[in-house]
Amino acid sequence: MKYRVLSLLILCLCQTVLAQNKYERETRIKREQFPKNALDLIQDQLSHAKRIRFYQETDSTKNSYEAKFKKGRLHYSVEFDQNGVLEDIEFRITEVDIPEETWLAITQHLEQNHPKYRIKKIQQQYPAGQQTLEKTVHDAFQNLILDYVNYEVVFAAKANKGFQTYEALFNSEGQLIILRKSFPPSYDHVLY
Repeated sequence: MKYRVLSLLILCLCQTVLAQNKYERETRIKREQFPKNALDLIQDQLSHAKRIRFYQETDSTKNSYEAKFKKGRLHYSVEFDQNGVLEDIEFRITEVDIPEETWLAITQHLEQNHPKYRIKKIQQQYPAGQQTLEKTVHDAFQNLILDYVNYEVVFAAKANKGFQTYEALFNSEGQLIILRKSFPPSYDHVLY
């Protein structure tokens, strides 16, 4: 009996550790393979966009679709679930685009938990679900800084033997929502 409890405990711990890792693979697909309802939602935004690409993404927990494009000076990434329902809209930013107090909270968290780190990429994220889909799309493409905006920070930090890449999601106040180890995917396209 005690071996069952012990093995169950070990199994639970292993699943928790594995759930914190991100294994991601993106495969480029044709526009016709992209969900129609997803395409209809962003069609107006694609009219003046450049470098439009469509992807099917598989990571350790789910399958999804993603449209990536450049509009104006921003590189957008619009992610949908496997049914074509909007999950989030992201675009690349730099630290000067984040409110000063939020950036201070983010850097304090990183310095306390990862003394040696280097930021690779920052994205401003508009998650779906808190507003109507149309409002989320409008807010994201107007680049509005609202209280439901998140910041995704990809950084490399010193680990036992070299550096480990992490993906951290912070809320609009700079509080950590989730931290995952990120493992190198096999990309055959330009990263946004």
